[in-house]
Amino acid sequence: MEGIIPKFAIEAPSVVVLPVAGSDAVFPVRRVYCIGRNYAAHAIEMGHDPDREPPFFFQKNPDNLDPSGEFPYPPKTSDVHHEVEMAVMLKEGGRNIPVEKALDCVFGYALSLDMTRRDLQGEQKKLGRPWEIGKAFEASAPVGPIHPVSEVGHLDQGRITLTVNGELRQDGDLNQMIWKVPEQIAYLSDYYELAPGDVILSGTPSGVAAVVKGDVMEIAVEGLGSMTVTVV
Repeated sequence: MEGIIPKFAIEAPSVVVLPVAGSDAVFPVRRVYCIGRNYAAHAIEMGHDPDREPPFFFQKNPDNLDPSGEFPYPPKTSDVHHEVEMAVMLKEGGRNIPVEKALDCVFGYALSLDMTRRDLQGEQKKLGRPWEIGKAFEASAPVGPIHPVSEVGHLDQGRITLTVNGELRQDGDLNQMIWKVPEQIAYLSDYYELAPGDVILSGTPSGVAAVVKGDVMEIAVEGLGSMTVTVV
């Protein structure tokens, strides 16, 4: 019944929240959707045809998002790759959202990384199994402060880069996305009921490669600034 506080059988997990740039407000995270191979050059480097086939998505967990600026090297792997991405945060949702209305759902954008246990992901691919063990591990999505649309507008072009220890590895442009942000939102809403608090990682350009403990990654998206993430 409305107004009744439930008695939890165990301690309730905390809500995952992310900082909003220039504000003391925080953004509560509901779900995290990640689009795969959404830049043509990255699709090619992963051994796939970059033609515009239907998009596909996998998920990370809300508590995989980590704004700390550190990336703890995960266990059971010897091949962890960086993938710089722009994150899209939703303030509204729904089903069957038209492409032309999709950007109305966006609260803001943030810098992010999709860190990947590539060796474990590869093993799962060969066996035809889900990828979560390679993608959805603790702190696997470093993320920066969210920049509201009211401050930065909608970002559909602009340089996106990643350096490791000062060496440029990934260098692309948001306009190289095969499936643009409004199309991603519309497509997801045909299969899921999107809602406020949902996050979409919108894909990575080519140049993904391994990192080791001690490496310092700097990621940047034109319009969102830059942030540093240290592998610890």
